[in-house]
Amino acid sequence: MASKVSYKKLVLLLLCGIAGCIFMGGSDYLMIYGNTAFEGELAWLTLGAAEIPAGRNALALAMAFPAVIFYALGLLAVRFFINEEKDRKNYSVLTVIGMTPWLCLHLFYIMILFAFGFLMQRGDSETAYILCEAMFGQFSWLVMAGEIIMLLPFIYLIVLMLKHRTVFKKAMALNNPILIFVILKILTMLMPDAPFRLAFTNGLMSEAMLIWFIVFCYSLPEKIIF
Repeated sequence: MASKVSYKKLVLLLLCGIAGCIFMGGSDYLMIYGNTAFEGELAWLTLGAAEIPAGRNALALAMAFPAVIFYALGLLAVRFFINEEKDRKNYSVLTVIGMTPWLCLHLFYIMILFAFGFLMQRGDSETAYILCEAMFGQFSWLVMAGEIIMLLPFIYLIVLMLKHRTVFKKAMALNNPILIFVILKILTMLMPDAPFRLAFTNGLMSEAMLIWFIVFCYSLPEKIIF
């Protein structure tokens, strides 16, 4: 049996998740939106990123803090869809662990983008590319490790849904941020090279989770809440 929670409270928690997507997605757009031309080894160190003022980077980072809080509320609310207490606890633990890389990765990229813009705007393009590419190369393992940790609760949720251990039918397993991300990634390949495509690609996970939460909100029958 699902954990006890009112229908209204559950919807509000899912809306918190949507708010997190908006904050984090907005941050993703602010930190990268601009001219897509690039000259170095990293395609996201663009000429547009070089022109981003420090204040805009600061705002992008500030928006990530409420985003992660709202994300946590929304993600943990998903445990109410899981039938067994043991599975709920496992999902909750994986979610808490999976939340740790969100701010870490965001800070990692923003610090590199800030350094890149800071040096480029002062005319030291050679140092900008050498330093930022070296920073990314030194800590690139963090990106892979962080993304793996972030995906753990979503992978676990797919397994539970396919085993019919949630309140939804097995088909709901298709509503998962990982699968939605892949679909959106394919769509970006069809988009023209433009600032929107770059920003949209940078915010793919936020956009995937936005769709995920919205589908849950619209697929939530009151009768499943005990």
